[in-house]
Amino acid sequence: MERRLAAILIADVAGYSRLSQIDEEGTRRCFQADMDDIILPKIAEHHGRLVKTMGDGLLVEFHSVVDALHCAIDVQREKALQEAASDGTMRLDFRIGVNLGDIIVEGDDIHGDGVNIADRIQALAEPGGIAISGTTFDQVKTKLDVGFTSLGRQKVKSIAEPIRAYRIVLDPNKARIFQTSFRRLLRMPSGFAAAIAVLLSAAPTAFWWQPWDLGPTPTAVERFAYPLPDKPSVAVLPFINVSGDTEQDHLAQGLTDDLITELSKVSGLFVIARHSVFAVQVGAGKIQDVAAELGVHYVLEGTLQRAGPRLRINVKLIDALSGLSVWAERYDRQYADLFAIQDDVTGKIISALAVELSDGERTQLERIPSDNLEAYDYYMRAEQEGLAYSDVETYRRTLSYYQKAIDLDPDFADAHAGIARVAVDVWRNDYNFLWSAAVARKIAYDAAGQALKLDPDNARAHTVLALLQLVDGRAAEARDSAKRAVEAQPNSAEAFGNLALILVHTGSHEEAVAELEKALRLDPAPPPSFQLLAGIVFYTARENRRAIPLIEAARDALPNAEPAREYLTAAYAHEGDLARGGQEKAKLLELFPDANLTYYNYLYDYWREDDLEHHLAGLRSAGIPEWPFGFAGSQADQLDAEALRNLIGDKTWNGKHKNGTVFVQYFDKAGNTAYRSANTNITGTVEVQGNRLCERFGGYFLDRIVCGQVYRNKDAAQGGAQYVHVTPQALKFFSLNP
Repeated sequence: MERRLAAILIADVAGYSRLSQIDEEGTRRCFQADMDDIILPKIAEHHGRLVKTMGDGLLVEFHSVVDALHCAIDVQREKALQEAASDGTMRLDFRIGVNLGDIIVEGDDIHGDGVNIADRIQALAEPGGIAISGTTFDQVKTKLDVGFTSLGRQKVKSIAEPIRAYRIVLDPNKARIFQTSFRRLLRMPSGFAAAIAVLLSAAPTAFWWQPWDLGPTPTAVERFAYPLPDKPSVAVLPFINVSGDTEQDHLAQGLTDDLITELSKVSGLFVIARHSVFAVQVGAGKIQDVAAELGVHYVLEGTLQRAGPRLRINVKLIDALSGLSVWAERYDRQYADLFAIQDDVTGKIISALAVELSDGERTQLERIPSDNLEAYDYYMRAEQEGLAYSDVETYRRTLSYYQKAIDLDPDFADAHAGIARVAVDVWRNDYNFLWSAAVARKIAYDAAGQALKLDPDNARAHTVLALLQLVDGRAAEARDSAKRAVEAQPNSAEAFGNLALILVHTGSHEEAVAELEKALRLDPAPPPSFQLLAGIVFYTARENRRAIPLIEAARDALPNAEPAREYLTAAYAHEGDLARGGQEKAKLLELFPDANLTYYNYLYDYWREDDLEHHLAGLRSAGIPEWPFGFAGSQADQLDAEALRNLIGDKTWNGKHKNGTVFVQYFDKAGNTAYRSANTNITGTVEVQGNRLCERFGGYFLDRIVCGQVYRNKDAAQGGAQYVHVTPQALKFFSLNP
């Protein structure tokens, strides 16, 4: 067995398997034509030896590393000329890696670390590009008419220590720029050059010609919609499913979501929210436009292909300011390795951007969401349904996916948190078609509690808990839970937005606006539900001009526009725009004919008094009535406490609602009541409080007690009904059963 130092070139066809699936024979013909017409002649010209071909790749040995790199450059430039002259027929792109290292020779074959490193370096090259190791760079950096860009130190499979890696810049104009940088360093006075050498040796991972150290050029930054953050900023673009099977779309989206979630846990990064990256349109050659639109320095893109148990994922981190790739990797693994791939991608990004992790962040990133891949698959299907629901079937489908995930893995914290998120949405919006408010509230509390028992740092569960605590009047606990959600996921727009909502409703208006601005920077193209939340925060903080455009956008996009129209009615009125306020009021009353100030006073009883009065004043000035249907009873006709007790002791009411619904309501002597109409049959309790009749029906109106008044009826149009019962929810005309 012989050992020697050699220059190793490894080339591999990018996307060969995908091309073969489309046209296996044509792909193989293209490969052989490239071998015969370009690659073999260039190997011979530069005194190399073809050791072997390996499917869609080849291994070549050179005595001179300069010859090896000359060969790689000539091949890629010849291929580029071939592409320019192409008539649209199939062509192949090669990735080429070059390493100078120790090899083991056995007969005509070679292997060892020198070959292994060349193979790993090849994977870092872009299609049509060349990557080289640090040992290669040291020998060729001043000898070739090309430029270089550093990829830093890369941790690669099967190699114990991280290795330096560089990409070759073939463009002559760019090459001159990069060469000038290196040659200027070489011409520095000896004392200054020595100081630079000390700096490099003292902190090798902090300064290796990394593009973020050089800083963006003014012309590049001018295109950006937002100022770049003072930390590495990343957008994870939706992974593309290239399997040819739409059933795997949820897997590609799930991988995108999980990478965003995992990176969002790192305080040293700035990570754009999922909705904004899914909202942008990504076309060929538009990566830098996407980065400018989102205001980020780096963009991660990738593809996913699944065939049975096999999974192939290609991923690349791009510096949007230079257009160069910072890091790339191809994973050809079993589907069971999905979590390992996610961990590796997350770790490589953090390493490439030189981000330091805290102990807590490291622990969070090491945590596997579930060890059951089938459960994880159902969880990703639930997440694909989105954060804003449009109909009952979407709710039910989402819940069934979360529940199946829990059935397969009862310790799946994220799935429990998902159910909590749906339940709190049902409860807050009083969507009785799924659960009663009381049931939804209990499910939300229980599911969030179980998620936090399994994962005390689950950001979504803390957010749900904060919303429940806010409405329950536990302001201090709500603020604490909301802040813990942000601490657990410091790049979560959802967590920042809900923190802003909690803060604004507990009196910290300025702080709420500041937290909301962070949320909107993380999610510059938020979904309609988040636009409504943001608009409510600005409105409550008395910033109507910032609130109105957001609420208008939500109104036009959400299937249930009633809440948006309510806030717009008040906001326009506060701005003195009575015309538009009147239009919104009219639309609101079409959607919710029973809209009235007493109802809103009950609904928002957890608000601070001055904020509630501000909201009611805006609605009142726009013309929203105090009671449903504009009812205004006379004080002289109102029944007192004794008269009310005489109406509910073993009595039956027969009557009609203002909207024509016929009803019967029975009261026993023990304070119980039963109500029945054509489509409702419910039981509850009743009591007299002063001159008010108060009822509670389990599961209705957020499970709260609701009070109203009873008047003697003076409306002749109501068919001789003796009384009028007015509550925040209804206007009923009735007579006592004889």
